[in-house]
Amino acid sequence: MKRFFLYTLLSFFLLLPSAGQASANSNDSIRLSLLTCAPGEEIYSLFGHTAIRYENPSQGIDVVFNYGLFSFNTPNFIFRFSLGETDYQLGVTDYERFVAEYTFYGRSVWQQTLNLTNEEKAKLIQLLQENYRPENRVYRYNFFYDNCATRPRNKIEESIAGKVVYPIAPLDGSRTFRDIVHQYCKGHPWARFGIDLCIGREADQPITQRQMMFAPFYLMDAFDGTYIFTDTYFRPLVKTKEKIIDVTPEPDESDWTPTPLQCSLLLFILTAAATIYGIRRRTGLWGIDLVLFGMAGIAGCILAFLALFSQHPAVSSNFLLLVFHPGQLLFLPYIVYCVRKGKKCWYLTLNLVVLTLFIVLFPVIPQRFDFAVVPLALILLIRSASNPIVTSKKK
Repeated sequence: MKRFFLYTLLSFFLLLPSAGQASANSNDSIRLSLLTCAPGEEIYSLFGHTAIRYENPSQGIDVVFNYGLFSFNTPNFIFRFSLGETDYQLGVTDYERFVAEYTFYGRSVWQQTLNLTNEEKAKLIQLLQENYRPENRVYRYNFFYDNCATRPRNKIEESIAGKVVYPIAPLDGSRTFRDIVHQYCKGHPWARFGIDLCIGREADQPITQRQMMFAPFYLMDAFDGTYIFTDTYFRPLVKTKEKIIDVTPEPDESDWTPTPLQCSLLLFILTAAATIYGIRRRTGLWGIDLVLFGMAGIAGCILAFLALFSQHPAVSSNFLLLVFHPGQLLFLPYIVYCVRKGKKCWYLTLNLVVLTLFIVLFPVIPQRFDFAVVPLALILLIRSASNPIVTSKKK
C-alpha cells in the first residue's frame, strides 16, 4: 500500500479507448496480471500489497491499477483512521515508475498473468476504468474486509464469464485474523503488540478462506490453484507466474531493540522491588501509582474509544478493558489522595479483585493476548495490593 497520492499522473482519457478496441479487435496481445508485492518495513506495509497490471502493446500502454493510495496529510488522518473512516482511492501509475519504486525500497514483486478470454479482458478493463472515474475512485477502507487485495479480487471475479472455484486449502476455519496478523508481524514485535492491544475477541474467530484473502499473499496463493468453470470446459485462472522484481532484502544492522515482553518484565521487577520497599517502610509511594495507573488509564481510554466508536472490525469486544480501562485514569486523583494520606482505597481493593480474576482466568478467556500483557497486569495488581497491606499494618 502506498503512502502518498503520487501516482495518479496518467490521463484517464488515454485509457478510455482501450476497452472498446480490445473488444472489437479481440486483441490477444492485451495482458492483465495480478501483482503481489513483498512486505515493507512500515507498519502499513507489513502485509504486502496487491495491484493489477494492464498491458496493451498496440496502444503503448503498460500501467498499474493500485487500490492502496492514501495520504497522511489528509486532515485529521489519525483521528479518522482510529474511527475506521479512512478513505483510500484507486490510482494508476506507469509500470516503469512502479518497478522503480519497489526496486528502490527493496521489495520483490510477483506477477500472475490472468488466463482470461478477450471478452473477459475487455470487461475487466472497462470495470477498472469505470472505477477510476473521479466520482468512483475513492472508497472507505476496511483493513480486513475491503482493502487493496479484496478490491482487485472482486473486480477480477466480476469480469469472468464462469464460476470461479478456489482451491480447498487452506480450509475454512483453519485461520483467524489474529493468526494472519501474527504471521506478517513476525520480526516486528512492537507492531504485533500494538495491534494485539487494539483488536479484540472477534479477531480470534475462525474465518473462511475468502476472508483470508485480505492478506495479499493469501490471495496470490489462492489464485495459483483457482479454476474457472463454464458449461463446456474449465481452465486455470493463472496462465503464468513469474517474479518480475527479485530483490534480496539487506540484513537489518540496526541496534538491538528490547521486545515488549522484555520491557514489561523489567518494569515488573522494578515495580515489585519498589513495592516491597514501600511495604517494609509502610509508605504508599504515590508517585509510582501516579505514573502506572495514569498510563494504564490512558491506554484504557484508547481501547474504550475504539470499542465504542470505531468502525474497524474486531475491536468492539476487548477483554483487555479489564486491565486497561478509563477508570484507572478517572479515579487516579482519589488513588493518589488515599495513598498519600495512608488511607484504605476502596477502588484499589476492587481493582485488586478484578485483576486477580483476570490473571487466574487468563488461560480460558476467549481472546488471545500478547504475553507481555501478563507482567503489566501483575504490576497493577501488586500496586493495588500494596494499599490494603500498608494500611492494615499501620493499624
